[in-house]
Amino acid sequence: MITPKQLHKLAVRHGTPLFVVDHDEIRRNYATFKKYLPRVQAYYAVKAEPLPEIVKTLYKAGASFDVASMPEFEIVHENIQHMPPKQRQQWIWDKIIYANPIKAIEALTQLDPYKPLVTYDNPEEIKKLEKYAPNAGLALRLKVPNTGAMVELSSKFGADPGEAVDLILAADKAGFTVEGLSFHVGSQTTNFENYVQAINLAANVFKDARSRGYTKMNLLDIGGGFPAPYDKSVKSFRILAKKINTELDRLFPREIEILAEPGRFMIATAGASVVKINGKAVRDGKTCYYVDDGVYHTYSGIIFDHCHYHLKSFRKGPVRICGVFGPTCDALDVISMSENLPTDLELGEFLYSPNIGAYSHASSTWFNGFPPAKVVHINQ
Repeated sequence: MITPKQLHKLAVRHGTPLFVVDHDEIRRNYATFKKYLPRVQAYYAVKAEPLPEIVKTLYKAGASFDVASMPEFEIVHENIQHMPPKQRQQWIWDKIIYANPIKAIEALTQLDPYKPLVTYDNPEEIKKLEKYAPNAGLALRLKVPNTGAMVELSSKFGADPGEAVDLILAADKAGFTVEGLSFHVGSQTTNFENYVQAINLAANVFKDARSRGYTKMNLLDIGGGFPAPYDKSVKSFRILAKKINTELDRLFPREIEILAEPGRFMIATAGASVVKINGKAVRDGKTCYYVDDGVYHTYSGIIFDHCHYHLKSFRKGPVRICGVFGPTCDALDVISMSENLPTDLELGEFLYSPNIGAYSHASSTWFNGFPPAKVVHINQ
């Protein structure tokens, strides 16, 4: 993993704000996922950080990809331009799932020639697919418990399990093959029982579908939510993997293909941010630092992802509770009101945040005229 000393050298060389991606760490995370979930094919959730360099590293490691928009699809597709058309089409089927249950008509018309695997969760989407993407293969997304997830997703997507077989049969009647089921237990899920409940719900839907004559399903997509180790409160991935493996082996025979959509787990620990102190003030007795990155940029996960990223100083010394603010004129641009930092830091000094690889730089804007952080890749 990249060290503070390395980060400091990179900041001196490239300037700040800086977003550093360690590809050795990405490869380690992928290897860990495969080691403890050997039956599960990882489809990296590109939205977590859609940098082409990350996609290439994971592709070489053996990953498949979960995309939710045509720009994401194109980022992945660029990696396979060397393949003959027929081989490329099979690669797309094996390596990409378009896992956005609600798709724009324009996206469907562009996707259809590739005969993609896509998710759906309602009757209207079947009608849309029938008209604009008749060559698609389908996976029905189920609504499952999201209790304890940092970001809850079940209120926006997912068919009620009681309606699932009706939706499977409706898609079948429209001429589609429903390849299987998918679900998502919520992002950064530390309540591992969510997976247990979701896998059992999916098994019941498989059973109900067979009892009503539908026997074509051969895959289960267990979604994302695999938590990154942001702090010691997050239980080991090995514990979660053991629970998942137990339920999969108990409920799903080996001929059922198992997919997953890890995003945060793959890259959270592979990204670091380095910022420079541009201003300093004492407000209500508290030292406050103003830095050149914030919540409209690399620290966007504070707003959108309900995540807290700690800032650290490159030099030792006594610390006190300090405030840290981003560069824009918006009062929302607050990185932290309670960060343990030295109070004698000077203008021009650097701070850094580890474990900020997921859902951070990916959401950066140009708000207030401030550009996104420069990206530096190491160990590619």
